[in-house]
Amino acid sequence: MNTSMDNLLEAVTHVATRMGAAALRNFRRGLDVREKDDGTPVTDADLDAERAARRWIESHFPGDAVVGEEYGGNQAPKGRSWYIDPIDGTKSFVRGVPLWGSMAAVVENGQVIAGAVRFPALGEIVAAARGRGAHVGGVRCRVSDVARIEDALLLTTSARASGDPIPRERWRALADRAGLVRTWGDCYGYLLVATGRAEVMYDPQLASWDAAAVAIIVEEAGGTFTDALGKSGIFGGSGLATNAALADAVRDALTAGAGQGAGR
Repeated sequence: MNTSMDNLLEAVTHVATRMGAAALRNFRRGLDVREKDDGTPVTDADLDAERAARRWIESHFPGDAVVGEEYGGNQAPKGRSWYIDPIDGTKSFVRGVPLWGSMAAVVENGQVIAGAVRFPALGEIVAAARGRGAHVGGVRCRVSDVARIEDALLLTTSARASGDPIPRERWRALADRAGLVRTWGDCYGYLLVATGRAEVMYDPQLASWDAAAVAIIVEEAGGTFTDALGKSGIFGGSGLATNAALADAVRDALTAGAGQGAGR
């Protein structure tokens, strides 16, 4: 397969769609839910979907490394690596809540160059490639222009997060100022930021396979994606996405003006 940027965008879209279709077959069905070593749930739907993605990638991109939530793997020191998460939001999935997605991204030399997230239960897909913009269902999407925290919608995956890299009271103080706060989290929250329906999405804990696709989508939609302390990239262990207008104000609020703002 040709590996131009357009074809990589097509490929990540295909992989996300392939995983989403495999997972959807088990959605709102009887599931055997097990607990992984880190305390998070896993089902056969997660495992089946990731295996389907790995088979396709290994067949079409045999020289690329694959890193996935369920079967692990290591990023290739040189060349391309795929980061996949078959069901981002498994806790929602097992309860029959449709705000989960299947995620695929391609990373080259430490930089995400293409990513896609499929939301099978919602019928939405969002994808982006470096320099190509972000698109929902083929239509270009953009972050909002909201410039006041008091007018913003803030999202976070959980109101009871542990292992937070910033003092939780700083998030609460920021949330108290916001126009609206919701816990529409996991990858769905990043979709809302990228499409201008929310302004801030925060995850105090975020693995690289959770971050890769949403990072490029938010950035190509005109927003910013960093870890909680304002460092760019997908390996910081946390995630903070904002529209461009609020990027500095939000990061300053969370880091107490410690000079960690994005782009500084």
